Amino acid sequence: MRAILMLLVIVVLVGIAAISLGYINVSQTRTAELPKIDVKGGAAPAFDVKTANVSVGQRNEVVAVPTVNVQKPR
Repeated sequence: MRAILMLLVIVVLVGIAAISLGYINVSQTRTAELPKIDVKGGAAPAFDVKTANVSVGQRNEVVAVPTVNVQKPR
């Protein structure tokens, strides 16, 4: 596995060196173009959503809050 990885790294480095030194010249001969698409008709889906009624309010309550005492070990 290491040998294949090292061989791949060497091939990539040789390719980069060949391009940078001018041994390989890559030039674009034709620009890319997206295909033409014609869309006609159709309709978006419709939904009928029924949700529950939610009422939010507030009230006063008395709650006992516990106390925590931490003592360091000696």
